[in-house]
Amino acid sequence: MVCPKCGLPEELCVCQTIAKEAQTIRVEKIQKRYGKSMTIIRGVDTTKIDVRDLMKKLKSKLACGGTYKNGEIELQGDHRHRIKEILVKEGFPRELIEVS
Repeated sequence: MVCPKCGLPEELCVCQTIAKEAQTIRVEKIQKRYGKSMTIIRGVDTTKIDVRDLMKKLKSKLACGGTYKNGEIELQGDHRHRIKEILVKEGFPRELIEVS
């Protein structure tokens, strides 16, 4: 199949790579009920990146549960110390990932 955006075959498509290099991602921890912590990932452009696939990879690598809602990826637990390295391996530039 051919990508409708760039015209290249799907194996060579660069649309998601270009999209990953052009966005700032913010990672932060929030406290939920009963003292549970949750890692929130904001700033992923849902129109150009397959967020569901990214979320599945993150949940698998971090061995946690999570969901995608309201334009944010929510992961159970505090994973701020590992999330940056995983996102860099997925192709996001290190300097555009803010961890707070």
